[in-house]
Amino acid sequence: MYPFLRHKLMTTNFKGYVLGIIAAATYGLNPLFALPVYAHGMNPDSVLFFRYMMAIPIVGLMALLRGHSLAVDRRDILPLALMGIITGVSSLTLFQSYNYMNAGIASTILFVYPVMVAIIMAVLYRERLSRLTVGCLLASVVGIGLLSKSPEGAGGLSLTGTLLALTSGLTYAIYIVAANRPRFRRLPTLKMLFYVLIFGTLVFAVRLAGPADFTPPTCGMDWVCVVCLAVLPTAISFGCTTAAIQYIGSTPTAILGALEPVTALLVAIAVFGEKITGIESAGIVLILAAVTLVAAGNQAATVLLRIRKMFPRRR
Repeated sequence: MYPFLRHKLMTTNFKGYVLGIIAAATYGLNPLFALPVYAHGMNPDSVLFFRYMMAIPIVGLMALLRGHSLAVDRRDILPLALMGIITGVSSLTLFQSYNYMNAGIASTILFVYPVMVAIIMAVLYRERLSRLTVGCLLASVVGIGLLSKSPEGAGGLSLTGTLLALTSGLTYAIYIVAANRPRFRRLPTLKMLFYVLIFGTLVFAVRLAGPADFTPPTCGMDWVCVVCLAVLPTAISFGCTTAAIQYIGSTPTAILGALEPVTALLVAIAVFGEKITGIESAGIVLILAAVTLVAAGNQAATVLLRIRKMFPRRR
């Protein structure tokens, strides 16, 4: 019986890490599809309104195909509404930060959220952070910092943009921590995401009815970009993030998010023909090492402990 349970646990963890990697890779595509529609005159509220609205039926259909009912208990409406508002604010502040600073730098600042998740889990839920976890956090932060080295003329730091990106990271960290609470763990991932998107859409609808101007897509390419935003960094990324949290927990999922700037860099190389520097290569190596150690989990800690014992300290 024990080998079966061990195999089941390994399979569950493997699914969680794969889902976390997919979530990180797809969320890193935000600037790729957002910046072109900005260039055509769309503002963040309009882009996100269409992004969320298009993602709702996609996620709803996926939930129905998986056999989940979309009916929800009245007690869950308020918590889901709060989660939707938090998600909407996180998306809005990130997309607004692109207007004040280079998108790569803004996205890099966003990725302090794994540290925020670890701090929240340690302070509020007494989660013990192992040396391996702390080391992986530090390695991923340093690696992301190396990736933030932008070319001359790409735009520097902006106080407003930095505050917006930090707000986005904080609200995303709160979402990751909250999604691991028992109230949400008992809900099917797609069902939870369906209502999060509905309530998140209200954030942009309220702003478009007030201070923000409604700027719809103006050409076919704009529609393609908006659809891609709805499918990849929204339906797929949010869904995989929520599922990964339920499999492996908040902190490992957040650390896997360090792969997001790597995705953005690889897209810049493949799509826009940018060249990778030695500093960026070092950043990628650090991030991949941190993610690999997190995925290896206890096995990596055991190996490192054995290596350490091979070199005992002199008394």
